[in-house]
Amino acid sequence: MKSFNRILLLRRLFTPSRILLVGFLLLILTGALLFRLPLMSTGEPLSFVDALFTATSAVCVTGLSVLDPGTDLTFFGQLLLMLLIQFGGLGFMTLSTLLMVALGQRIGLRDRLTLQSSLGQDALQGVVGLTLRIVLVTLATEGLGALLLVTRMVPRHGLLKGIWHAIFHSVSAFCNAGFDLEGGFITVQNDPVVLLAIMALITIGGLGFHVLFDIRRSGGRWRRLEFHSKLVLVTSASLTFGGALLFGLLEWENPGTLAAEGLHPLMRPMGALFQSVTCRTAGFATIDQAAMTPPALMLTVLLMFIGASPASTGGGIKTTTFSVFLLMVLQVLQGKPRIEVYKRSISQELVNRATVLLILAFVLIVLSQMVLTLFLPEEIGSSFVLYEVVSAFGTVGLTIGVTEQMGDVAKVWMSAVMYIGRVGLLTLAVGLSRRAKKGESRLSYPQGRLMIG
Repeated sequence: MKSFNRILLLRRLFTPSRILLVGFLLLILTGALLFRLPLMSTGEPLSFVDALFTATSAVCVTGLSVLDPGTDLTFFGQLLLMLLIQFGGLGFMTLSTLLMVALGQRIGLRDRLTLQSSLGQDALQGVVGLTLRIVLVTLATEGLGALLLVTRMVPRHGLLKGIWHAIFHSVSAFCNAGFDLEGGFITVQNDPVVLLAIMALITIGGLGFHVLFDIRRSGGRWRRLEFHSKLVLVTSASLTFGGALLFGLLEWENPGTLAAEGLHPLMRPMGALFQSVTCRTAGFATIDQAAMTPPALMLTVLLMFIGASPASTGGGIKTTTFSVFLLMVLQVLQGKPRIEVYKRSISQELVNRATVLLILAFVLIVLSQMVLTLFLPEEIGSSFVLYEVVSAFGTVGLTIGVTEQMGDVAKVWMSAVMYIGRVGLLTLAVGLSRRAKKGESRLSYPQGRLMIG
């Protein structure tokens, strides 16, 4: 009887949300311990804090780094980095399911519930098959991306190194990680093939697997697309091309960015488009981020904060959260009783979730900015700290040099921000909260009057 009670207690403790939280944490710690091995680095073995930061940034597909992967890591270190990026991009439960299928293990109800939670699905039916399709689509897309990049990387680095660079950057781009072995993507800012391939991989990975499968199912016909897919596609396109237009207007004559001496004049529009795409959680930089004008920096912060779409390899508050919040504002201003778009209404529950997520994200970023200013040199401005914090939360990886100046305490805090940004604020809140007991929600008090505005 006691053993049965213990099993019941464990089942209550390890809810699907908590399994995801613990799974990502174990993957990070395993990666950190492996990065400590001497064969992983070209110089002295990494300190535990640097190894933890690197592993967190890889698993959380962020891209912020305290080292140069191209020179500071051996081939084995780079291989470990790529595997952690791949595992983090696919997700802990996707990886676990793939392993169980390969070993011929039965996938139980609890595993299916956790999969359902991690993939954002409404039904249990078909989640295992969906997981396998996700893995196949991921490998196929990364393979095609690598084939395109090989045509440019082999002439630059030789056969073997060129192939390796193509594979690494394809995985990093599709998973929206932003790690590169080139010493910065400014070195390829005039190569349209590389830039177009990377942008395509970032965009496909950031749309979300649900949208990708819906596009295939509908044959690309707008009328047959689900409501979720329509909202994601319209929001993503608006942010991408709207952001590119604004970046072009703000930075066109800036000698430090789009008007830099090394950037070909014909590549300026692509430079603006690439900046708009990459700051939506990818983290590759073809222009000097620190040289951007203040308005462009704030635009980058906004796009990083919004991020990619649900059930994708990207982070941020997600495009749907941003859309629902904007629609809610319009609904209130227009005095409408409910949110209606594309002949569909959005439930109050979804509006509440979007609002709570937005508030939690804002609180985390403000708190992190306050904490980091205590452990960073005084000459670093608060706006630069904000940029780096949002980059970590949105799992973007763009930097303006602040990460390089962080001490151990700041690195650990930023690792926590990256972790929260990857697993999701609502997943973390639900996983750490106490589940309501039966009967607690039945009690209803009279509504209280409150003045707003």
